[in-house]
Amino acid sequence: MMELLGYALAILIGVSLGLIGSGGSILTIPILVYCLDIEPLTATAYSLFIVGISSLIGGFRKALEGMVDYKVVFYFGIPSIFMVLFTRTFIMPSIPAILFSDSAFAFSKQTMVMVLFAIVMLLASASMIRDRPDSNDQFDEPKKFNYLSVFFKGITLGIVTGMVGAGGGFLIIPTLVISARMAMKRAIGTSLFIVAFNSLVGFLGYWEIDDKPINWTLLLIFSAFSIIGIFFGAMIAKKMDGEKLKVGFGWFVLAMGLYIFIREVLL
Repeated sequence: MMELLGYALAILIGVSLGLIGSGGSILTIPILVYCLDIEPLTATAYSLFIVGISSLIGGFRKALEGMVDYKVVFYFGIPSIFMVLFTRTFIMPSIPAILFSDSAFAFSKQTMVMVLFAIVMLLASASMIRDRPDSNDQFDEPKKFNYLSVFFKGITLGIVTGMVGAGGGFLIIPTLVISARMAMKRAIGTSLFIVAFNSLVGFLGYWEIDDKPINWTLLLIFSAFSIIGIFFGAMIAKKMDGEKLKVGFGWFVLAMGLYIFIREVLL
C-alpha cells in the first residue's frame, strides 16, 4: 500500500518541477525514505537520478519554447558540477557512520543527512513563501550580469546537491532572477537544465559512497511517474497563477521540513 502511495506521490514531484522549476528533491527524499523504506543515504542518490531525469525532460520542453539561457547554464553549472563531484567523492565518504554518541543517544551519518535536508527544506520554504518584487517577467532597466555572484552561488549549490541530494532549484531561481536579471519564466527553464546536470552528475558519484546494487526497476517506474507530473505541471502553469501556487507549496515544504526535523531529532 505504501509503495503504491509512493509512486502516486511521484507525480507531485514532476508537477512541482514543471510548475515552479524547483521542489523536486524536497518531495522525492521524504517519499523514498518514509513511503518506500529506503535508507537516507541511498535515497539521496536515488533522488538525484529521479530529479535529474525529470528536470532534463522539463528542460527540453522549455528549450523548445525558447525559455533557456545556455550561457547561464554554463556559468552556473560548471562550478556547481565540480563541487557536486568533489562533495560526493571526498567529503561524504570521509564522514564517519556515527558522528557522536553517548549512553542514551547516537547521532549517525544518516540522521545528519536527514537533519541537513530538513534545514534545506526550511530555507527553501522561506525562499518560496516570501514575496519577490524582482520576479516579474520584465525588468524596467537591464543590469550587468553578475558573473561572480552566479559563480559562487553555483559552488554553494554543488555542495548542497552533493550532501543532501537536492537539485537546488530553490537556490537557482532567486539567483537567476536577482543576479542574472532574468525573467521568471526563463529562470524556471534555465533552472531545470542546471538541476538536471547537477543531479545526474551527483548520481554518478553514488558508487563512491555506497556499494549497494541499484534498484533500477524502482528508479525507472518512479521517474516515469515524475515525468508524467512534469507535463501536468506545465499545463497547470498555463492556467493558474504560478506565484500563488509557489507560496502555497512553500507552506507545504515548511510543514514537511518541521516534520522531518522533529522526527529525526526529537522522536
